[in-house]
Amino acid sequence: MQLFKQTGWHLWWLILLVLLLDQISKQVVITNMQLFDSIDLLPFFNLTYVRNYGAAFSFLSDAGGWQRWFFTIIAVVISAVLAVWLARNGKNQHKLNLALSLVLAGAIGNLIDRSVYGYVIDFLHLYYQNWHYPAFNIADSAICIGAALLIWDSFSSEEAKK
Repeated sequence: MQLFKQTGWHLWWLILLVLLLDQISKQVVITNMQLFDSIDLLPFFNLTYVRNYGAAFSFLSDAGGWQRWFFTIIAVVISAVLAVWLARNGKNQHKLNLALSLVLAGAIGNLIDRSVYGYVIDFLHLYYQNWHYPAFNIADSAICIGAALLIWDSFSSEEAKK
């Protein structure tokens, strides 16, 4: 119990919440939409069901299948490193623990997809006129927010960290 109360793992509930939101949203999409279906929600935002066989921005998506296992191994290693890092952090390292928790939740969310389906389910689609941002999901969002917090934390002064 000490691990969950006095370390970075005190945010276990956030990891679980992000994972649940990610996996439930993906199940709603694959249950109610066909591949490449798109639902207009706002003039700049759609739900568009796509499958990402690669990494961020579909990097290596057409590499022939080996990338599934490569990205799976990377996600497992990163998740293990983040889990240990959280266990070694004190509870008072708020920004860092929040960042690591979000990245861990996102990595596990996409790892589940890759393990179960062989690809990551993406569906959040931002665009403006002819410009389109690649579709993403809640796990991707958590990873990006966590990465931004990690960068911010790395530039924080030591006095602010104490």
